[in-house]
Amino acid sequence: MNLRPYQSEAVAAVYEHLRTRDDNPCVVIPTGGGKTPVIATICRDSVGPWNGRVVILAHVKELLEQAADKLRHIAPDVPVGIYSAGLKRKDLGYAVTIAGIQSIYQRACDLGPVDLLIVDEAHLIPPDGEGMYRQFIADAKVVNPLARVIGLTATPFRMKSGPICEPGNILNHVCFEVGVRELIVQGFLSPLRTKAGLQKVSTDDLHVRAGEFVASEVEDLMDKDALVEGACAEIVEHARNRSATLIFSSGIRHGQHIVEVLKAKHGVECGFVSGDTPAGVRSGILDRFRSGSLKYLCNVNVLTTGFDAPHIDCVALVRPTMSPGLYYQMVGRGFRLHPGKADCLVLDFGGNVIRHGPVDAIRVCAEDRGDGEAPAKECPQCHALIAAGYQACPQCGHQFPEPNKQKHEAQASTEGILSGQTTREEHHVSETTYHVHMKRNDPAAPLTMRVEYRVGFNTYFREWVCFDHTGYARTKAEAWWRARSVEPVPGGTEEAVELARAGALAPALSITVEKKAGDQFERVVAHRLGDKPPRLDGDEGLPEYEPAPVGTTYGIPDDEIPF
Repeated sequence: MNLRPYQSEAVAAVYEHLRTRDDNPCVVIPTGGGKTPVIATICRDSVGPWNGRVVILAHVKELLEQAADKLRHIAPDVPVGIYSAGLKRKDLGYAVTIAGIQSIYQRACDLGPVDLLIVDEAHLIPPDGEGMYRQFIADAKVVNPLARVIGLTATPFRMKSGPICEPGNILNHVCFEVGVRELIVQGFLSPLRTKAGLQKVSTDDLHVRAGEFVASEVEDLMDKDALVEGACAEIVEHARNRSATLIFSSGIRHGQHIVEVLKAKHGVECGFVSGDTPAGVRSGILDRFRSGSLKYLCNVNVLTTGFDAPHIDCVALVRPTMSPGLYYQMVGRGFRLHPGKADCLVLDFGGNVIRHGPVDAIRVCAEDRGDGEAPAKECPQCHALIAAGYQACPQCGHQFPEPNKQKHEAQASTEGILSGQTTREEHHVSETTYHVHMKRNDPAAPLTMRVEYRVGFNTYFREWVCFDHTGYARTKAEAWWRARSVEPVPGGTEEAVELARAGALAPALSITVEKKAGDQFERVVAHRLGDKPPRLDGDEGLPEYEPAPVGTTYGIPDDEIPF
């Protein structure tokens, strides 16, 4: 079994955590990024060299079946049993047992001593209370007090409680994380395109309960004839040349309405599954969809996790959600690669992209977001949904008005009160862009690469890397490049920008910004970087560089550039 580089790093991070810490680690890999090979490797090592026993916990039947099939394929020498009432299997005595949590949570003693408990889709572990996961893990540790827990998830957060890894939770520390954008750049996930529905709905009057819109109110809002008919027309139009379309409705009545309109008005057959669909009927519909004989499939809250259909190239969100995790899981059905699949189109009729932002930049805090700026916006010309920081639509070129430069902040300033006093803050980076900068008042000055880090919704910090300079400035630029790339150091700024835009640099996960009271500029003084991407395949396919107009830096005048 050949693991991808980031999968090998994930396995190594888990082992390092188990060796050096007493708490429980969590691995974060995006939907479609391949968590199962990581699980299979850990199982193989645990059973083989370490002579241990493993239980893999999952919550839905489809996940159990897929995990068992993939594990047998990846590690055929590992004995695998299944414990699930839904699958009519209660295998005991196996080195690896894949178990449905609903079936096994009161049966830990029946399994005997277990060394590792691996939880797939770990964001479903309740943060408090005596849930099924907690009960099973507690009982397993009675049988073997040294048992350890490992979690894997694509979404390490919940709407109400924030991160799933906290000192008081079952999982305590994210030992490895790789992002969506990194895997798209490296060619391991499908690119996404997003469009908003032409018909808008307002969720202002919806009530929120336990961190989510009240389900009955959502269904009443979305199940209007005009909205359903308009959404169906748009879905058929945009999915005309696509292979498979997965639709998320807001309820059973709403989903059946969508199915009826698609058939009556567009002559389109659309399957429908919900929690009430009998198991045999559900399996038949899903098999038809996977095989390609059924192009459209509508569902209600049952295909958000554990459903693997790589050929999905259109996802329609005909429902709003307050949950960033649910939003991510729905969109994530389109992440997987498939022959002939260029990208996945996400049609958003519920304002979810505007509400939560780009799917690769989701961060959740336990506190309310308040009335701040939305993390994404809709292009009024082509209706593409893009990150809030864009000044021009990347799909149609529409220019957005310049944002107001000054804003009153909703929180107290962290600025030092005394001259020379230094403050440092770390910021999560949601987007990094690269530009060639030319001095406005000195055209003969060497070019520099301007690196812009977007943090928060629409805040930027910048640094300048001097590839065209000589001496110490060039030496610093070379060190900066080597820390981020396996490509040779570029000869100049234009080449550096071209390579950076082509995906040659490791992503910046966070930056540390230093500000001295009395100074005009903040300085980026430290970076936390992701993995270096592999070598680019020559110059073929690299984007052509078009230099920016002299002195233009997103409206930043030259006197704000610190050299």
